[in-house]
Amino acid sequence: MAFEPQTRLDGKVAVIAGGTGAIGLATAHRLAALGAACVLLHRGDGAAAAELAAGLPGTQAHGAVRADIVDSASLKAAAEQVARQWQRCDILVNSAGFTKAVPAADLDALDDELIDRLMQANFRGVFATIRAFAPLLKASGDGLIANVSSIAGFTGVGSNLAYVAAKAGLDVVGDALAKALAPAVRVVSVSPGAVESSFVPGRGAEFNTKTAATTPLGRVGQPDDVAATIEALATTLRFVTGTRIVVDGGRHL
Repeated sequence: MAFEPQTRLDGKVAVIAGGTGAIGLATAHRLAALGAACVLLHRGDGAAAAELAAGLPGTQAHGAVRADIVDSASLKAAAEQVARQWQRCDILVNSAGFTKAVPAADLDALDDELIDRLMQANFRGVFATIRAFAPLLKASGDGLIANVSSIAGFTGVGSNLAYVAAKAGLDVVGDALAKALAPAVRVVSVSPGAVESSFVPGRGAEFNTKTAATTPLGRVGQPDDVAATIEALATTLRFVTGTRIVVDGGRHL
């Protein structure tokens, strides 16, 4: 039966955009432990990314490929490299992005240039990554696209209003793509709340402590909380597409 639950990912290839970031790398470790070969898409230091890929579990042919999600030509080249070197892509995790804390009431601080950068990184770049890898995912016949979104996309509360808009757009377009790419490819948004990482500049231990105090489950998220959800989508939650899974400890309530 198509998309029946499974416990292993042997023979599958997972491409993780933002693969050297906290959530992306945590996801790579989980998928690799189940047998998937993981390709870390990154835009940073190639040697450092290769070292992170080499440290993933298992004996699979993991690797790192340089690509910038706001540069469609580099994404096309990355997809071509994956096709040559790994011959397939079964799972695409979109965890790359960028943000900056701007109070919602500070309209002047959210200027046109910053809005454009935020939309490029958090919406256009994700769509462009999907566009580049869609042929490989469709050829798999058992594809999964996991878009790391945010509860900001439906609460209207986030690091800034352009980020909120980008994530809301990503969720809606993800639902549309779930229908357009079915039945060969599933598309799901994974929506964390606050996650302990360096993603939002300027937010550290003090922010996390305050946020944990007003979160029903009493803590902020960890990268592995999000990674565990993506692992479940790839293995046991395989009759799921065109929706969001919230991973926030009840933060949105």
